[in-house]
Amino acid sequence: MRMALSELVTSLRNVGVLKSKRLADALSNVDRKQFVPKEFEALAYKDEALPIGQGQTISQPYTVVFMLELLKPMLGEYIMDIGAGSGWQSALLAEIVGPKGHVYAIEIIPKLSALAQESIRNYPELMKRITWFTQDAASGLPKEAKKAGGFDGVIAAAEVEKVPLVWREQLKPGGRLVYPKTESIFLEIKKRDRTFSVQEYPGFAFVPFV
Repeated sequence: MRMALSELVTSLRNVGVLKSKRLADALSNVDRKQFVPKEFEALAYKDEALPIGQGQTISQPYTVVFMLELLKPMLGEYIMDIGAGSGWQSALLAEIVGPKGHVYAIEIIPKLSALAQESIRNYPELMKRITWFTQDAASGLPKEAKKAGGFDGVIAAAEVEKVPLVWREQLKPGGRLVYPKTESIFLEIKKRDRTFSVQEYPGFAFVPFV
């Protein structure tokens, strides 16, 4: 199993998408196999999206890594993870931000939220770094954002038609927002004057935001 997992990490590094050592370590320490349905465990280390039920998927590793490399999460940061799905990305983020950081995971589908939390029980230390919200993400998490002094990063795993304004408002200056829209991935960085720099990376497909 570890050999197959290490092969996935090596292949992501070889294609050039995986660059950060902290992200590489997180991929090695947080086993994707723990977050896929049992009938798909044999495919857990393939670089492809897999069904997790309720019409949703656990994203292709390449795509997850691409988005996390844009987000650039760091030790001690506070991250809002929207559309947490299987919980794999939330667990990766929790591993990266460390014990002084925190991940706020939002999943609107109750069954997926419950399954994700069950999967993360395999990682007791990471459980302490994640707070789960089974709700719509359109209003973000205003109380948590205020308490944190603004999020350092906001990432959405499902394609949005329009980015809720509050996602941008709840970022601190210098914070990063990463999301898919119209078959592209976008990176927005909040400037000190509260305007945003925007970069687009085309050529991706996602399940729709619900």
